[in-house]
Amino acid sequence: MTDEQFLTQEKFDELQHELQVLREEKLPNLAKRIDEARQMGDLSENAEYHAAREEMGWANGRVMELEQILLQAKIIHKTSSDKVALGSTIEVLFNGKNMKFTIVGAQEADPAAGKISNESPLGEAFLGKKKGDIVEVQVPVGVITYEVLNIL
Repeated sequence: MTDEQFLTQEKFDELQHELQVLREEKLPNLAKRIDEARQMGDLSENAEYHAAREEMGWANGRVMELEQILLQAKIIHKTSSDKVALGSTIEVLFNGKNMKFTIVGAQEADPAAGKISNESPLGEAFLGKKKGDIVEVQVPVGVITYEVLNIL
């Protein structure tokens, strides 16, 4: 994992909210479930106890992960530029079709929604390009070509 975690303000706020819910609601509820299951007696055959412990382990791991991400977060500020940068939304031509992509940090990547990571081969290829540039990206099946139509 890289030191900096590039996030939009919206994603930063979403992760902070998730962390707050985990700390203030989920973990206390899981601790209560574990305590109640312990009081039922034999833990070796207590499915509720084992399920709650497993869920507690996942929740604690997620808390640690979120704390690390937020600690290393660098907020992406959208700037108007003639070059593609982190936070840029671009319009490209690919195989005769217009497509839109937004270059985001790895935590927000969602290719189906048009959000591509700055660390992905495609995201890296677009960075620094200008309107009208041809971008070639090596993929397992060969080279694919995009033309940058606009930087929004």
